[in-house]
Amino acid sequence: MQLKDYVTNVPDFPKEGIQFKDITPLIADGQALRYAVKKLSNYARDKEVDLVVGPDARGFIFGTPIAVELGVGFIPVRKPGKLPRETYTESFNLEYDQASLSLHKDDIKAGQRVLIVDDLLATGGTIEATIRLVEKAGGNVVGIAFLIELAALKGKNKISNYPVFSLLTY
Repeated sequence: MQLKDYVTNVPDFPKEGIQFKDITPLIADGQALRYAVKKLSNYARDKEVDLVVGPDARGFIFGTPIAVELGVGFIPVRKPGKLPRETYTESFNLEYDQASLSLHKDDIKAGQRVLIVDDLLATGGTIEATIRLVEKAGGNVVGIAFLIELAALKGKNKISNYPVFSLLTY
């Protein structure tokens, strides 16, 4: 299956100069979505994952079914103010903005093996913040999986100490 056929390029979104990769056609197609989830899950099968963590919001789309495939739990990393219990929070830069993410302090137990899943690796800021949150909570990041990597933005350089898998590269 050619997953790139299901990703639409949207120029100048959310601001001028950004080439947004719209995954809506991919997740709207049951076969394409199933194929992507299977491929991303296969990457993690030998990593003895205890939990899957996905950042808000598209990390939820892929992280949850991957957790189901692996038979483990899913932990959401949310925007500040969206989680009801005590949290860790990390701020970071996006390619076009600044943002923060939060994780419940008690969602990850010390030593748990964590797979981080997100839809897109661009500059790496979101994933760097997610890694810091997982590690603050005592988790051990054993792999990071993306649907798409924008190689020209060199986000992989920021996370080069971790095993990384990208299903599609642009």
